[in-house]
Amino acid sequence: MYLEIVSPEATLFSGEVTSVAVPGVNGEFEMLKDHAPIVSLLKDGFVKISGNIELDEEVQDKFTKGDKNTTLLKINSGTVEMKDNKLIVLAD
Repeated sequence: MYLEIVSPEATLFSGEVTSVAVPGVNGEFEMLKDHAPIVSLLKDGFVKISGNIELDEEVQDKFTKGDKNTTLLKINSGTVEMKDNKLIVLAD
């Protein structure tokens, strides 16, 4: 599935991933390929991205490596939309 992470400053990431887990206001949830369409608010926590991803040099300091093939992005709040295997995270 295609993931795009956008912050007020810039697009932090765009590319193909295996799965994404986000800190929803009602608890963490994960999205995989062919997930049902969803729009949700996000709270303080980590966006967990699974897959082999390559980050641009100018944004690498915003991400940390998790276990195995996981990359983490700390957010304060945001919104997520999943539709037609495209996931957009608007992160603050």
